Amino acid sequence: MAKGDLLIIGGNEDKTDRKEILSKFASLCKSRQGPIGILTTATGYPEEVGAEYYKLFQELHGTAPVLFHLDSREKAEDDDLQEKMASLSGLYITGGDQLRLTSILGGTSFYRHLLHEWKNGLIIGGTSAGAAVMSRLMIISSKLFDKEDISVLEMGSGFGFMEDVIIDQHFSQRDRFSRLMRAISLNPQIIGIGIDENTAIWVQNEGEQFEVIGEYNVIIFDGKKSTYIDVAENKGNMTIADIRFHMLGGGAIFNLAKSEPIIP
Repeated sequence: MAKGDLLIIGGNEDKTDRKEILSKFASLCKSRQGPIGILTTATGYPEEVGAEYYKLFQELHGTAPVLFHLDSREKAEDDDLQEKMASLSGLYITGGDQLRLTSILGGTSFYRHLLHEWKNGLIIGGTSAGAAVMSRLMIISSKLFDKEDISVLEMGSGFGFMEDVIIDQHFSQRDRFSRLMRAISLNPQIIGIGIDENTAIWVQNEGEQFEVIGEYNVIIFDGKKSTYIDVAENKGNMTIADIRFHMLGGGAIFNLAKSEPIIP
């Protein structure tokens, strides 16, 4: 069976009006048997966040979701997880802190079962931190120390559902242009994907392409064919030449295999 589709959301998705993105995730999950799982590991408020998404997906999907409140590595090794994971049509990863996701779940029984089920068609969605963790390499944080004029970009390993890309979320709303550009300058072999709030990419065909859905835009930085990169160590300044740039709106499709948009 083919790998499951991914719905990667830039955060702050609409939960009260049209609910376009959440409805899309529920619709994708209806193509399979079973309830939607909700993973709350990233948030410090699992009960409240879990309850909100439980109500939303019960309404949109028509079945009672399964909550995964995994806040320790011990819980992520529970013997019952394999059966629970195998019963799901999809798993939704909430926002919060992406480092919590990888430090608590990385290498555990839960993660191994998640990877196995995804390779066999499980639909996976994630918002904010749940979006950042989708790629093999992820941004953990960035800090600018004004007094010392030092910019620090902290990166680490994500869940690896997408190779050769890096995801940044809340993109325009939190002015993360420079942050993602710096990540690409340090890793020019990958494509940077910046996703605005209430906007998502629907990754299809086993990761070969994605379609943009939602209210705003998705930004693509492709440094694979750049001719010059100079990044000052531990500084905010950098020089980059010939980075390919794309801005995509709702309905646009991007071919990841060819690193180019599909023009109608």
